Amino acid sequence: MNLEEALRQNPAMVAPKEILERMRLVSVRYYSFDDALHAGQIVVDYRLEDDIIKVFEAIVTERFPIHAAIPSSDSRYEWDDNRLMAANVSSSFNYRTIAGTQKLSLHALGQAIDINPLLNPYISSTGNVSPEGAVYDITKPGTIGKTSFLVGLFYGLGWTWGGYWQDRKDYQHFEKKLD
Repeated sequence: MNLEEALRQNPAMVAPKEILERMRLVSVRYYSFDDALHAGQIVVDYRLEDDIIKVFEAIVTERFPIHAAIPSSDSRYEWDDNRLMAANVSSSFNYRTIAGTQKLSLHALGQAIDINPLLNPYISSTGNVSPEGAVYDITKPGTIGKTSFLVGLFYGLGWTWGGYWQDRKDYQHFEKKLD
């Protein structure tokens, strides 16, 4: 995908030009669950491009499996966070609100990334799990836990992890608020 394709607008929620101008398409490599090296792409705010490159270099070094890294605009997902999560796609930029609110998600600014969401689900304060059918099992490869090198690496780069949130858990989610 080229940058224009990766930033193809979501007709249901059009992103302002000034946000789109800050996005960069980062080519990444990762080992998947087939133990083969794959190429993927992450769309992120240009100020976080180096962070994402460092994270994915470490992912390769540690052989941490990533199911897929594909922009949210891909025709298989069409900006649909539920479809991305159900397909276990790691992604960043997705111009959308936080589920159930009118507030923009940091994904809408390219300042958050979700990694292996089917293995690292969102669990609400009432116990609802997204994506549907996901089970958080820290013993499975590709799962992120408190002692994961990814948590330490992201924290060292100034990001926070949704697995530490008190009122809910978002094990897939890392964010670095810039604005």
